[in-house]
Formats: sequence, C-alpha cells, structure tokens
Amino acid sequence: MWTSQKAPSLAEIEVLAHDIFARLPGRFRAMCEDVVIQVDDFPTEEVLDTMDAETEFDLLGLFRGVGLPFRSHDEVAPLPNMIWLYRRPILDYWAEHDETLGHVIRHVLVHEIGHHFGLSDDDMAAIEARS
Repeated sequence: MWTSQKAPSLAEIEVLAHDIFARLPGRFRAMCEDVVIQVDDFPTEEVLDTMDAETEFDLLGLFRGVGLPFRSHDEVAPLPNMIWLYRRPILDYWAEHDETLGHVIRHVLVHEIGHHFGLSDDDMAAIEARS
C-alpha cells in the first residue's frame, strides 16, 4: 500500500485546510471574516527575515490581516485576512510527531488566528477541542 502513496500536494493541503477551517467554531471564524487560505511549499525570504526564522522549516504558518473586531470604519478597502500554510514544514513536523495531518493543520490554523488576536494558549486549546 505505501509504495503508491505520495505526500499531499499544495492543492490537497488547501482543500483539507478549508474543510478544517469550516468546522472551527463560528465565533472564532468570524474574527477573521472572509479569510483567504494560501498554501505554499515554504515561506518567502522576506517572511523568514521578518519572523527571524533560522530555516525555512521553522514556520508552519502565518496570519496577516486585520480581524473584524479591529477594523476601522475609515478603511475604504482593507486587504483580505490571509493565512499561509507552509506545506513542507507541516509535512516535516507531521512526520516527526504522532499526530494526524488534519490535527497539525487545525492546530496551525487556530494558533495563527489566535495569536494574531491575542488569545491565550488555553483559549486556543478550548477552540481546538470544540472543533
């Protein structure tokens, strides 16, 4: 069976991420209305530099944007909230830990959004447990 198995593609990870995001609690999803989920193999050099990452495997994901609770009424056309998932670091992490790929992706999604909005680790654990 394993001789025909391949690592999930960018598109397959994206489909999985959208499915997992759709199952997160509604109040949590609403914090980043109309989020765009983007999957890349690795973060860009600019992101690595900004985040002070030592290697391209240090970041599993990234959230950029301004959530609904923090938007200004003066903003004409805000850029969409975006979550980047980095396929190769996620697959590397998955291979080294005893977790399902879906669990790893859910954890990255919740933590990227949660850290952006200042949620505690306990808050994020509760959100993960409910999804």
